[in-house]
Amino acid sequence: MPKNYLWSTLNNKCPRCREGKLFVSSNPYNLSAITKMNERCPVCGQPTEIELGFYYGTGYVSYALTVAYFVSTFVAWKVLIGMTFDLDDNRIFYWMGTAIVLLLFTQPFIMRLSRSIWLGWFVSYNKNWKNEPLEYNERMDHNRKEH
Repeated sequence: MPKNYLWSTLNNKCPRCREGKLFVSSNPYNLSAITKMNERCPVCGQPTEIELGFYYGTGYVSYALTVAYFVSTFVAWKVLIGMTFDLDDNRIFYWMGTAIVLLLFTQPFIMRLSRSIWLGWFVSYNKNWKNEPLEYNERMDHNRKEH
């Protein structure tokens, strides 16, 4: 498989080596382990939580993905089904109901995707990761233990 950014992000792979799995379970619908991530990439050793509270920013990414989802489903519905903004046209409510139900089913995937995107913004790909040691920054706490 090619090791490009889009493929590794959509498959929740480590952004540094683009090989290791970020999440303990590869099934996003395993709700008991939906956000459980490996502490480090099993392939290159990249920490998945760079600092305490690192993933709070994924709320913004998830929000942007959700807005893009609603806009794209609205445009698709408008083009395929057609609707007017008339008081007698209830098709907009059918779109809203359909979009919300589909969003509930895609939310686990969106949650994981937002974490993968967020980590990818802060950790760069290194094609020579096998020969170059992992660089730690000052915000990484080497002695922190997970609870």
